[in-house]
Formats: sequence, C-alpha cells, structure tokens
Amino acid sequence: MSSKLIVHTDGGSRGNPGPAAAGFVIDDAQGRRLCARGFFLGRATNNVAEYTALVRALEAVQALGAEAVAVYSDSELLVRQMEGRYKVKSELIRPLFEQARALARGFATCDIVHVRREKNKDADRLVNQALDTGGDVEERSSVAASGRQKRLRLGVLISGGGRTMLNILDAIREGKLNAEIALVISSRSTVAGVQRSRDAGLPVEIVRKRDYPDIDAFSRQIEEKLVAADVDLVIQGGWLCLWKIPARYEHRVMNIHPALLPSFGGKGMWGHHVHEAVLAAGCKVSGCTVHFCTNEYDDGPIIVQRTCVVEDGDTADTLAARVFEQECIAFPEAIAWFAKGRLQVEGNRAKVKP
Repeated sequence: MSSKLIVHTDGGSRGNPGPAAAGFVIDDAQGRRLCARGFFLGRATNNVAEYTALVRALEAVQALGAEAVAVYSDSELLVRQMEGRYKVKSELIRPLFEQARALARGFATCDIVHVRREKNKDADRLVNQALDTGGDVEERSSVAASGRQKRLRLGVLISGGGRTMLNILDAIREGKLNAEIALVISSRSTVAGVQRSRDAGLPVEIVRKRDYPDIDAFSRQIEEKLVAADVDLVIQGGWLCLWKIPARYEHRVMNIHPALLPSFGGKGMWGHHVHEAVLAAGCKVSGCTVHFCTNEYDDGPIIVQRTCVVEDGDTADTLAARVFEQECIAFPEAIAWFAKGRLQVEGNRAKVKP
C-alpha cells in the first residue's frame, strides 16, 4: 500500500434538502484505482452529503492503512471550513465536521484541496448513480501499489464450532484464496471454534453480547477489534448475534446462510432450525446463500447461491451435511471475487464483474 493516497469526494442533494447521496474514489500515488463508492443517504442537504462523503472517504483511507492523504473536493465551503477559514454555523454539519477533523488528525499529513467540478467527475458520477438507483454502489479493487494483488485480511466472527472458519483456512492453505485470517471473534467463550482457532495459530478475541449494556456498546467493541487487526473483509461463519455494522464496514461483511434466501431466513432461523423448516415445507431443493450483511437478520445483497437436492427420507442432519458441502464451495468463491475487486453493489443487488 502506498504511504499516500489520493481521494476525490462529492455529495449532492436533489432538492436541498431532498434525495441525497455521497461518493468518493481513492487512487494510489500512481493513479491506480483502489476504491470507488457511492452512498444513498435518503433526505439530506448538499452540505450534509458533502461532509458525509469526506468522513466516509477518510474512514476508508484509514482502513487501507495510508499514512498520508490528499483530498480533493469541489465544495469550496467544506474546504474553507476544514482549513479553519470559515466557521461552521449549521448544527446539522457540526458533528460531521468534528468527525472529519478527528479523522484528518489521524494521518501524518491530510491535505484538503478545492478543485473545479470538472476535475471531480468520478466522484460526481458515483453520487448520481446512487441517486438514480436509490441505493449504494461500489467499485473496488484490491490491487496493491506494487501492482501485485493485496493479501486480503479477514476477520471471522463465530458463535459455535468454527467449521466455516476452518473451511476458509483450508482454502487459503490450498492456494485457492489470496487471504489471511487476521482475527477470529467469538460471541461465546466455551464453544469448540475458540479452541480450534487457537490450535490453528489464529488470534482469538471473546466478545460476548451479555457483557455490554446495549447493542451499541457491543458493536463498538467488535468494530474496535476489527480495526485494530486491520481487517479488510468480515466473515460471519455461524455467527448468531445481530450487531450494528459501522459505515467503514458497509458492504465489507459477508454471511453464509444454510438455505436459499429470502426463504427460511430471519431471527431464530439458524442451524437445524433452517433444515427442519425446509423439510417441513416439503421443498425439493435447498442450498446456501452468501450475502453482504445489513443490520437486519439474513438481509442484504446476495452474492452467490448454490443448490442441492432434498432427498426422500432426509433428516435435518443429512440435509445439513449436503448443504454444508455447497457452503464449502460458495463462501471461498465469494471471498475470492471480493479480493479480486469483482463485486459491485447497486442498490440491493451484488453483481460479479468479468
């Protein structure tokens, strides 16, 4: 990763206030595209959109591990306020302004420069795509500044035996994934997955929901540990706890579900509960779904699905074994697409680019 990254940010509102979106692109010092994202914000003002773009861009640059950043914005007001030349009078803007200032102080250097709109076309394009689709869009490349593919750092969340984690670890060791498991977080301290992770030489942290006063504190603890481990992509493998996914990990958290979503999903639908429901419904086909996570159970853009036959005489155990065979193929495949920058999210759809 280059020590200095180049960022262009933009935000806009059709109505001011009205439907709003933010966008940014991140390039390395050689001009190679590392990340490009647009975010639909709902109803907001132009200035809120501009500052949201800046905050999310700085969070993304921080996650990429850059020491210095140059940010280019076509909002003269934002640039002058960040320079301290204009005061921030709006109470809507002040929290975002303070957040942006705090993030900027985390870099060795952070230059924020005003550019004309025609010099900011890529970020502007992402804003308009997000507005047109009414959802988020993403174009991401994990090519390192050296021109070689960056080794993807994974954070794996578990609540049980850790079979999915071991499957991913096997794919890495077999050379099928250019990745490493940087951290395992377990929501339970005594499950088999904790010891299996330690036996594999992986760093393990225990974060139990009951140890925190609310979901916000629980979620912040998870985020802090992921950030400290410099995690690029979060993998939920048998993770049973709902947590609030922070902006820095939006479309960077994947889950695998042992059925064909949107059927047989939601709160309480995990493990054998899912397979028993499939059998009770008389389905002839089942399978698994890998999807990007949202803050709802088993929701989010579907990346890949694989199917298997439900055979006469199946039990929850026999069906689970057949579904897991497909999980062992689907999850590494989805991770590999992410690592190669082939996944693009448009609204609630995840597309695989050639």
